[in-house]
Amino acid sequence: MEQGIILIADDDADDRFLVKAAFDDTGYNDTLLFVENGVEVMEEMNQRLTHGNTLPHLILLDLNMPKKDGREVLRELKQHLLLKKIPVVIFSTTNNPQEIARCYDLGANSYITKPNSFEQLINILSSVRQYWLQINSRP
Repeated sequence: MEQGIILIADDDADDRFLVKAAFDDTGYNDTLLFVENGVEVMEEMNQRLTHGNTLPHLILLDLNMPKKDGREVLRELKQHLLLKKIPVVIFSTTNNPQEIARCYDLGANSYITKPNSFEQLINILSSVRQYWLQINSRP
């Protein structure tokens, strides 16, 4: 089974902990990179580009973060020649139809509202991981 690099951007420490625990429960050995805000997302990407490191295979991006929010990060990623091909899944508590449409307009590959239970979180993350890292063909 292919191992992936997944970047998770979320400012909430509890959400980061739950996402890590859910991924651990799936049994996959992916490399999980956690950042707390949009500035750190772009710093991680620039560092990987500068040093020739493998880019993430998937980005889970929260919208409401300090310093630089998810919308700004999404715009920057999708305008960058080398980063625009990385699938970006918005993973947010925001369930506003206008916000969802805005994210797709900015280039989001998927939009998922954070679930209310840990079991749902495991199922969602397992499905997201399976689709983007196993089923989907990447360039």
